Amino acid sequence: MFILGVVPEGKERVTYISGAYPSACGKTSTAMVPGQMILGDDIAYLRKAENGKAFAVNVEQGIFGIIQDVNAEDDPLIYKTIRSPGELIFSNILVNDNNPYWLGMGEDIPDSGFNFAGEWEKSNLDEKGNSFPFAHKNARYTIRISELSNCDPKLHDPNGVPLSGIIYGGRDSDTNPPVIQSFDWKHGVFMGAILESETTAATLGAEGEVKHNPMANLDFLVVPMGTYIENHLKFGESLDDTPLIFSTNYFLKENGEFLNEKIDKKVWLMWMEGRIHNEFDAISTPIGFIPIYDDLSKLFSDIFQKGFSESLYQKLFSIRIKNHLDRIDRIEAVYNEEPNLPQLFIDEILAQKKRLSDARSKHGTDVILPSGI
Repeated sequence: MFILGVVPEGKERVTYISGAYPSACGKTSTAMVPGQMILGDDIAYLRKAENGKAFAVNVEQGIFGIIQDVNAEDDPLIYKTIRSPGELIFSNILVNDNNPYWLGMGEDIPDSGFNFAGEWEKSNLDEKGNSFPFAHKNARYTIRISELSNCDPKLHDPNGVPLSGIIYGGRDSDTNPPVIQSFDWKHGVFMGAILESETTAATLGAEGEVKHNPMANLDFLVVPMGTYIENHLKFGESLDDTPLIFSTNYFLKENGEFLNEKIDKKVWLMWMEGRIHNEFDAISTPIGFIPIYDDLSKLFSDIFQKGFSESLYQKLFSIRIKNHLDRIDRIEAVYNEEPNLPQLFIDEILAQKKRLSDARSKHGTDVILPSGI
């Protein structure tokens, strides 16, 4: 989980949000949205404080991220830091004249250098006669958080920071809207527990497969899923003031092309921060709360000085009922193999399935536009 201090423009407040994403789903780039304060991009320890609120602390010194497509336009803070002199660790990149080069960096690449396979030249071909890549898709970088210009001053505070929101982010091309808010804590735990993501070069196995990854933490689970989910539910019940829970997906596509830009995540982030402070209304859908068009249009205008068309909004925030029901079927098949699941969690699965089925019956379609909900 990253820990991020969200600083809305023109407002004197910092709202701390954490987020868990599988590899290559936007976790580090969300933690590094320009203008915000970062405390960490990988680990958050959550605890209940004496005031009944959740607090989060990061025990690591550095951040460790995928470097592919990090460039001056999409990730200016990271790009500036890793292109400046300092203590850095790179892996699987190309080095030429002591300069690093990676895929998607937005600069001209030299014709030769040293990379993960040894001496490299542009004319190199692999065993199939294809051009040999100068850098690997899973190339990484590591830097100290204190090297970043947006390092939060509370980085080393042993008490941590008050947590107001939690994000579970996945990667899918055809189902989830860019941002959703859960109905309540129980529904938020459900959203995290059913998280799926399409695999990339950062994961083992073939690319493009849909895999279940509860709370983006599957590789690190050391207790049964029933116990893990029960722990989440009990933690929320113990708090006097629970953080709001959200889900994000930056990867919706149409005809093979992404529907939104990478930098748009700043708008989704500011909408979530505004919801925490009751500044935005929302539309209640079978899968959770989604933004209202006018609010997003104003955010796009204020943040990027650009328009946000209603037609694009309708595409991004349509409720794709069949795809969601298919996902529920897959999730039920997974959890049917798990013993001792909390009844509250089972109830959330059944409730979301019923909401989706009722909506399909009511509207007579598998895709509901936000304007029709």
